[in-house]
Amino acid sequence: MKGKIKVGSVSYLNAKPLLYGIERSEIINEIELSEEYPAEVARKLKNNEIDVALLPVAAMSEIEGARIVCDYGIAADGNVVSVCIFSQVPMEDIEVVYLDYQSRTSVKLAQILLKNYWKQDVVFKPATENFIEYINGTNAGVIIGDRALQQLNNFGYVYDLATAWKDFTGLPFVFAAWIANKDLPADFIRLFNEANKEGLNHIDEVVSENHFPYYDLKKYYTENIHYFLDEEKKKGMELFLSMIKDDDLL
Repeated sequence: MKGKIKVGSVSYLNAKPLLYGIERSEIINEIELSEEYPAEVARKLKNNEIDVALLPVAAMSEIEGARIVCDYGIAADGNVVSVCIFSQVPMEDIEVVYLDYQSRTSVKLAQILLKNYWKQDVVFKPATENFIEYINGTNAGVIIGDRALQQLNNFGYVYDLATAWKDFTGLPFVFAAWIANKDLPADFIRLFNEANKEGLNHIDEVVSENHFPYYDLKKYYTENIHYFLDEEKKKGMELFLSMIKDDDLL
């Protein structure tokens, strides 16, 4: 490839350990790195504005030639804490769910679980920037990322979507993976994979660099988020991708 490889990452705290390794590896000299919220990262890869992205997995179907190029991503095997339905009433009383515009994967996951796991017939509404203000009464909302961590103590009911997925399917859930839409040099992929792995060896440094009073980041990085995409996580991802292809499940 001519020039530097353009890499896009989600800008949430959950990506910081992976980025720590990338930014301190020799690979940083071969790339142009940008950070955005998930839906914008997906748009950039789809439009060939970047070459590889830490991409919400639900967006893969919209990107021609999409393929996973790294052993690491953003996943959970149960409680993820940063992708939840927030409500002031129990699940059975929810009538409206606002859907966070920042990630299609979390939106699709919520829709699947509400219909097939909780069996709730709700009205879905697209969320605006200030949608958290509208979560009251029988209105609930899907909140993701750092904003979700900030809201954990502000609502009477918090339904963790990765926990519900685990209960529903028995499998872990993959929220995002490093995905390219074109062939990348083998040497680049090897070094990029090693850089991701190295970042996970420096969790204490990542925590110290990111002051966040709302949640214990050491716990978040070592217990809630799972970074290595093993075979069980890939099974969970394939099941999810097959479900979102089936309109009857949404």
